[in-house]
Amino acid sequence: MELILVRHALPVRRENSVGPADPELSDDGVAQALLFAKYMESEHIDALYSSPLQRAQQTAAPLAQLKEMLPVIVDGVAEFDQHSNEYIPVEELKAANDPRWAEMINGTWTSPEEAQEFTDRVIDALESIIKDNRGGRVVVTCHGGVINEFLAHVLGLENRQFFYPNYTSLHRIAASSNGHRSVLSINETAHLRN
Repeated sequence: MELILVRHALPVRRENSVGPADPELSDDGVAQALLFAKYMESEHIDALYSSPLQRAQQTAAPLAQLKEMLPVIVDGVAEFDQHSNEYIPVEELKAANDPRWAEMINGTWTSPEEAQEFTDRVIDALESIIKDNRGGRVVVTCHGGVINEFLAHVLGLENRQFFYPNYTSLHRIAASSNGHRSVLSINETAHLRN
């Protein structure tokens, strides 16, 4: 089967005093989600899954409408910062030389969820999706941390957060029923060039 992991489109910056940030897509993010849907329109898709976070669900929505599919919400593919009261796009952190950017790069950024718990949750959720869709092509709209975790798992990398997935990028994995996993593509973004 083919598993297509898609990072959500660009969300708005959100900083709450209390409660999870869970931002919606920005205007640019809405445009990215539409370009993603149009790009995938010609591909056969057997199932569509999404993280429960707004930015992932809104990224899946145009494709769901085009394909007349209802996305299945999977809690296991939510990002490690899902309960954080702030969401600041990585580009803003990087441009401001924010200390949180350095923490992301050197792997010291902490989260309420333990690193191993996050790893286990993501791998379990995606392996379950693979098991339930033998021989199919499945799209999962999720998050950069989730994509890093699963690709690191497939590639056997110790560093779990090893690259930056662009907003609305596609990452394709071939998954056989005997457990073999191989990466077909990373960071596809041709659909965003216009």
